[in-house]
Amino acid sequence: MNAPPFVPISAIPAPADDADDKAQLAARLRAIGHPVRLTVLETLSGQDRCVCGDIVRALPLAQSTVSQHLKVLLDAGLIRSRTEGQRSGYCLDREALSALKIEIDSLFAALLAPASDCCAPQDD
Repeated sequence: MNAPPFVPISAIPAPADDADDKAQLAARLRAIGHPVRLTVLETLSGQDRCVCGDIVRALPLAQSTVSQHLKVLLDAGLIRSRTEGQRSGYCLDREALSALKIEIDSLFAALLAPASDCCAPQDD
């Protein structure tokens, strides 16, 4: 009896909702995948609200560079902003970060689920 042909997972279309969820997770992971953005998140974690200038002072970067990193985090939904006169205040979106943690935990639980060793020698 022949085994079914190998079909790479990438060739199997994902349900639309699942694809959207994966795209959102990938975008969030890309957002936190830069050391400066991780530092920004750490800076914001210790405060209720922080203006851009405070974040700039915590990093050896130009204000425009910090603003670009803040925009990536905002677009990913990991931080929030509020205009305060001439300045913008930033804070963590703790609910979004908590949801991201759950998604990552779920992803790794699925990836690390017991399975046969695909690299073990096979008897032919």
